[in-house]
Amino acid sequence: MPRLLVAAAALAVLAACSSSSDRSVSPAGAPSGSAAPVTSAPGRPATVAELLTRRIVLAHAGGDDDYPHSTPFAFAESAKAGVDVLDLDVRLSSDGVLVVQHDQDLQRTTNSTDDVAAHTYAELHALDDAYWFNTKCNTCKSRPEADYLYRGIRTGAKPAPPGYTADDFAIPRLRDIAERFPNLPLNIEIKGTMDDGIGVPVATALAAELKALGRDDSTVVTSFDDGVLAAFHQLVPDVALSPGLQATVAWVTAGTPLPDGMRILQIPPEYQGLTVLTPALIAKAKAAGYPLWIWPNGDQYENEAGYRKLFAMGVEGVNASKPAAGVAARG
Repeated sequence: MPRLLVAAAALAVLAACSSSSDRSVSPAGAPSGSAAPVTSAPGRPATVAELLTRRIVLAHAGGDDDYPHSTPFAFAESAKAGVDVLDLDVRLSSDGVLVVQHDQDLQRTTNSTDDVAAHTYAELHALDDAYWFNTKCNTCKSRPEADYLYRGIRTGAKPAPPGYTADDFAIPRLRDIAERFPNLPLNIEIKGTMDDGIGVPVATALAAELKALGRDDSTVVTSFDDGVLAAFHQLVPDVALSPGLQATVAWVTAGTPLPDGMRILQIPPEYQGLTVLTPALIAKAKAAGYPLWIWPNGDQYENEAGYRKLFAMGVEGVNASKPAAGVAARG
């Protein structure tokens, strides 16, 4: 099968793997001692245009191999490590609040098994969002209690690391993260699709929130559903986009130009043995003027050597689950 068709086949299953499961977690996830949470000094974040002039490291869900997925604590530790962009996913609570949460249900990270949309923001915020984070893998649920390093901080069962509070281990609002880190650009994935009726309401709420926050030029927005992106683009045409599944496959297989506003390609290096990121694809992207931001989806890449390898191939960004290792590889 030609390389580009192999890449297309891999892309066709990306929706199932936007976050890796059962990946090993390094001991860097241990409590950070006396480290204080990082809140950027007042100022402005880099614009997307400025980001595209250099190599960058994004903190995938705040660095979910090293820290509890999508928690304020994780974003703070990633900021302290020196990442260029905070990567996160958004959904709506039952009372219409944009929250930072990847999965439709809550069972992978919290002490609940309900759906996000079944709860108000206050109810979601009360949950322990670090409940299942552990030193062995980020979905293991049968480890010894001591492996769940941050379990109980949110509920007051044990103290937070110095400089942090119980709220740093809760599900945050998008606004909480954007305002706490005013100097860091955001890479935001809209969860939901046209078919499930979730994607467009989330896109609409996100458009309004970015306008209110003044984040139009310092945010990249993506979704696996190009219809959701089109709806978002109509509301805020100046916000940079990464294409969804359909547009990416069309560009890879047929060279179809990406729709208006879609400026950055975000893909994995491989999936189930099929190579997506090839020298030919990198050359094709450079010729078309589309920067490549790679989200590694395997242990071989989720380490400093793996990140260095990706940068050496010529990609412009790495969405790292180990933020400090990503920054070291970026140089």
